Amino acid sequence: MLPKTMEGTFETAFTEVVNFIDKNYRTIAKKQSRAICGLSMGGFHSLYISANNPDLFGYVGLFSAAVGVTNADVSPIYQDRAAKLAKQFAGKPLYFIACGNTDFLYQSNKAYMAELDKAGYPYKYLETDGGHIWRNWRIYLSEFVPKIFK
Repeated sequence: MLPKTMEGTFETAFTEVVNFIDKNYRTIAKKQSRAICGLSMGGFHSLYISANNPDLFGYVGLFSAAVGVTNADVSPIYQDRAAKLAKQFAGKPLYFIACGNTDFLYQSNKAYMAELDKAGYPYKYLETDGGHIWRNWRIYLSEFVPKIFK
């Protein structure tokens, strides 16, 4: 919970990172050639970066993501999540969620998936034993990577 972790600065500036990479490296600068994923707080940022930039990433991975821990009043980045997700899912991303069944974020991930289910959004889900641990995150990454860039 470092300062400025959840106040929108990181998500707002992230497109600058993408632009820098596209300018300085051989990339295919299009949605279907980009993925974003993160674990824990990185999953939180991946959710909001991708939702606020629906044409930037074709693949989204949320690993034990801190999906339910924000205050929408802090920044416009966190506001209107339902509308942003509608636009994002209209673009048909591959959306992958994974969480351990004893992870302290398990219930918030289940609630987030219920939100996605209610809206009819497709996603892939992987549940493992265990909690908020590297062993699980390695599994999630090894499951997510083969699904991207197809």
